[in-house]
Amino acid sequence: MKRSTRASILAAFLLFTHFTLSIAAGDSITPIQPLRDGQTIVSPSGTFELGFFKPGASNKLYVGICYHNLPRTYVWVANRDDPLVNDTGGILTIRDGRLALLNQGGGVVWSSKGATNATDPIARVQDDGNFVLTDSTGALAWQSFDYPTDTLLSGMKFGWDLKTGLNRNLTSWRSLDDPSSGDYSTYMDVHGSPQPKLFKRSTLTYRSGPWNGLYFSGIPEMKTYDKFIYEVVQNSTDVYYTCRVKQSNIITRLIVNQSGVVQRFVWLDEQQIWNLIWFGPKDPCDDYGKCGPNGLCDTDEIPLCDCLKGFERKTPKDWYLREASDGCVRKTALDCGSDGFAVISGVKVPDTSTSTVDRAMSLDECRGKCLKNCSCTAYAAADIGSGSGCVMWYGGNLTDTRSYRDGGQEIYLKLAASDLMDLPLFDLSTIVMATDNFSNANKIGEGGFGLVYKGKLEGDQEIAVKRLSRNSTQGVDEFKNEVMLIAKLQHRNLVRLLGCCTEGDERMLIYEYMPNKSLDTFLFDVIRRSCLDWRRRYNIILGIARGLVYLHQDSRFRIIHRDLKVSNILLDKEMNPKISDFGMARIFRGDHGEANTRRVVGTYGYMSPEYAMDGIFSVKSDVFSFGVLVLEIMSGKKNRGVYRSQANMNLLTHAWMLWKEGNALELLDVSMGYSSPIEAMRCIQTGLLCVQEQVEDRPMMPFVVMMLSSETIVLPQPRQPGFYNGGNHFQQDWPTDRKQESSCSANGITMTLIEAR
Repeated sequence: MKRSTRASILAAFLLFTHFTLSIAAGDSITPIQPLRDGQTIVSPSGTFELGFFKPGASNKLYVGICYHNLPRTYVWVANRDDPLVNDTGGILTIRDGRLALLNQGGGVVWSSKGATNATDPIARVQDDGNFVLTDSTGALAWQSFDYPTDTLLSGMKFGWDLKTGLNRNLTSWRSLDDPSSGDYSTYMDVHGSPQPKLFKRSTLTYRSGPWNGLYFSGIPEMKTYDKFIYEVVQNSTDVYYTCRVKQSNIITRLIVNQSGVVQRFVWLDEQQIWNLIWFGPKDPCDDYGKCGPNGLCDTDEIPLCDCLKGFERKTPKDWYLREASDGCVRKTALDCGSDGFAVISGVKVPDTSTSTVDRAMSLDECRGKCLKNCSCTAYAAADIGSGSGCVMWYGGNLTDTRSYRDGGQEIYLKLAASDLMDLPLFDLSTIVMATDNFSNANKIGEGGFGLVYKGKLEGDQEIAVKRLSRNSTQGVDEFKNEVMLIAKLQHRNLVRLLGCCTEGDERMLIYEYMPNKSLDTFLFDVIRRSCLDWRRRYNIILGIARGLVYLHQDSRFRIIHRDLKVSNILLDKEMNPKISDFGMARIFRGDHGEANTRRVVGTYGYMSPEYAMDGIFSVKSDVFSFGVLVLEIMSGKKNRGVYRSQANMNLLTHAWMLWKEGNALELLDVSMGYSSPIEAMRCIQTGLLCVQEQVEDRPMMPFVVMMLSSETIVLPQPRQPGFYNGGNHFQQDWPTDRKQESSCSANGITMTLIEAR
């Protein structure tokens, strides 16, 4: 910076704040050593200074704390609303164990309210900027940090002491040369999930959103400030926010200015300036309730305001005039039975004043509780860092929600089933006609959820109809979960959802029809398994792997299937695999990929040890299930099958023992044939790597695809699989005939295959 520029800045500060030549008055104030106008006390390291000052051209005298070696920036004012006017005889002393500011006539103008009577009291300015009154033992009797003005320094608490009712809030100066209480105040709203709010007098103008474990929901840029340590404390005695610096040479302050803007500055020593690194409100969507109840504000859209999903404009004619304060109303009323949740991503969550918080609850438990409570309208994670905790909104409207292109978090919005779906709704009459009134002749499958029927729409499009049983309470949740998930997914190895039907009591999902049904109808049938030759089995394994890569990594959200098994792998007319049945699936966001649940769902034989035993699931749980699938496909045997010589031995144990003995190729199904032992061994080894007992040993799915498709990559040696039963090797119960003849139907063609070994 040029010397002339620095001189002009200094001149501006001199104009802004009038001060006389100060004289050090030691390092403290005592009953016999007061502080007089013209004297100062300085903190031990020389960072802060306390003394009398007159702002600008004012004739009013105040006591305040400013930076000692920086341009005079006042961070605290004692008597901001009780100045000494035309009085040069001000004295700051200690009287009756309390700080007292006296005028020329000896009258008390200001005193340290809330202070306890201290014996042998002494007052000092600390290096953090805190002005403290202590007794002879050093016990704190009063501190300025409990009574901030417009500035929050590093280490200060912003919020409430619930025991005493003390509210540490910030109030702006009235003007640049008047430190009296201005129009703008910000304080911590402790109702529901605590959040800072900014008011102009009694009108709420801005809120930061609640703390979500990483940042305030409405200030996503906080996560980029790596020089600061943020902390929000909420317990039975305190609710407050504080910010500390990681390095002692960083000087920062947060203020509420006289124009109603909250600002954070950092001092740049080389440039000798205060650098503004954040401020709020910063755009129209930061204005509180810009789009009214149940509205969504987005600065990247024209107009700014839209309705949350499942809501519509209350007064459309006003919206055409860009007046959205009336907000939005529900399209369809909730019925407290078939309702589900829509995921709204990348937002500042609505005002949490009417919410409740349970930080011990998992997100799955939060969802279940909100679903059962007819008054609950939405929920979100209280801590997005861990993906846990529960914030639930009740009753009325959701207010002050805004969208971000980069940042924000997810909220799960409860909607009527008919408002959930970004896919076609089918009339019941259409489905009845397509399935011949759900005739037994068209029944192609069943499960705990209900039945599956084949149907044909006009135009001869074939469909599969998954019809939820009216007696299945578990199926209702699975239905909603599957609609929310698979409607958003598009991949060649995932089954495609065409639409749904929610007419009356019916809950049906309509899928593309898979003419070859599920993989288990071929794999575990002694006749039809020969239709699955080596090349088809390899392509099925690779297709499933690519579908899982999409779910775990390439889709918008990280999705864990949790019920991967042969019966949930459907085969199209070309025998291409399609992963189906997402009723048990779960979404993960950000970098998080592990959670736990008290309700373990899925199929034994495919569950990973950590999920079956402890309820912990992650992408590695799906990897384990995939490994079981690979070994089943390669062997043509079920993992939980009973073997003749050792009834407690499963397929994983059998495969592992063959591998250790160097006889892994004995695992292969004789009906499939194979042209390359190297490729077959690579598949077996990949399957064993996926079913390793320790979670950290299992590969991620992108690496699995590389291992399966590359001939040059070196595979690691597998370790012991999960659910290993030990024991001695045995003669397996497998077909040993040299020639096998069978027929099957695949792709609509009947084939006779003769396999020779």
